[in-house]
Amino acid sequence: MTTIAIAAGEASGDYLAAGLIRALKKRLSDVRFIGIAGPRMLAAGCEARFAQEKLAVMGFAEVLRRLPEIYAIRRAFAEYLTRKRPDVMIGVDAPDFNLQLEARLKAKGIKTVHYVSPSVWAWRPERVHKIKQAVDRMLTLFPFEAAFYQRHGVAVTYVGHPLADAIEIEPDRARARAGLGLPPDQTIIGVLPGSRESEVERIAPLFCAAAGLLRRAHPDWRFAAALATPRTKARFERVARRAIPDMALRVCHGQAAAVMTAADVLMVASGTATLEALLCKRPMVVSYKMAPLTWWYMRRKIITKRYALPNHLAGRDVVCELYQDKARPPAIAAEIERLAAAPDEVARLQQEFTRIHRRLRRGANERAADAVMEVLGLEATA
Repeated sequence: MTTIAIAAGEASGDYLAAGLIRALKKRLSDVRFIGIAGPRMLAAGCEARFAQEKLAVMGFAEVLRRLPEIYAIRRAFAEYLTRKRPDVMIGVDAPDFNLQLEARLKAKGIKTVHYVSPSVWAWRPERVHKIKQAVDRMLTLFPFEAAFYQRHGVAVTYVGHPLADAIEIEPDRARARAGLGLPPDQTIIGVLPGSRESEVERIAPLFCAAAGLLRRAHPDWRFAAALATPRTKARFERVARRAIPDMALRVCHGQAAAVMTAADVLMVASGTATLEALLCKRPMVVSYKMAPLTWWYMRRKIITKRYALPNHLAGRDVVCELYQDKARPPAIAAEIERLAAAPDEVARLQQEFTRIHRRLRRGANERAADAVMEVLGLEATA
């Protein structure tokens, strides 16, 4: 039996890992997956040693509060895998957690793969040297990442992005609205405040305040929010009730793509959701707020002027970015209003997003599974 350890630290990693598990099962007739798993990984057949949500925390200051628990999980999982000796360890995203785990296991002769590059092309590029020591293969979602690793002599495979495979090139907005019970002819603003509890706690008040301003200026507009987990959904609903109790708002759990497709314009927390918004071909305002200490630390390490993935993938500024002190409800509301009144600009943006979508649509789950098989030195038996 082939034993594969796999660890994901948040909702997006859970999605990627589940797709990889399913693809590997098609190639291996006798395989066992053990790891740090979310609900999608569990459904795909992974045995969980720890719950993925234990690692779902963002930001330097926020992580500091959780360090003892996170270190304890990593230590316990590393000791368990050292005894079990899996054929390969696959870390999915969560680089601060997974890369150290991978380095420890690789030093003990266990093969390692890291799926989803950390943003070494954007900040802390010196990490590439530690990555080279920690992984036998890096799997990247974007072509510019693979080029970076090739320049630094790291074994890498560009696989494309599973979301680009899953989302239709031409999303059906009417169908999405009908599925969510939203009116077909009203302006809908999508609200995506992040997948982690720490993100929602910081960003939900910002987005709800902006939505409140828009609601008062446009009483006929409606709003739809998508949250990743029941806990973040409940937290968002509490904030929304306090900030704008009379707002026409539909709050959904686990239906981000449907909400994005249904909306006319989106306010989105920076991260994977901005890519999903691009693939759904929706105009967006990208925003983020961190703890002051986290922002101070990151600003010292960042080597790029662009943060949002759509802008990186386009190679130019195509969506509005409002971060930290610029992330204010009036500024977000004003940009939402501008986009809602600019159909020609939105049409050009959708053409650009379609071009990027086609470039990322490469059969990522299958390519990632093939790369893992190469690392294992195995041929598919089923």
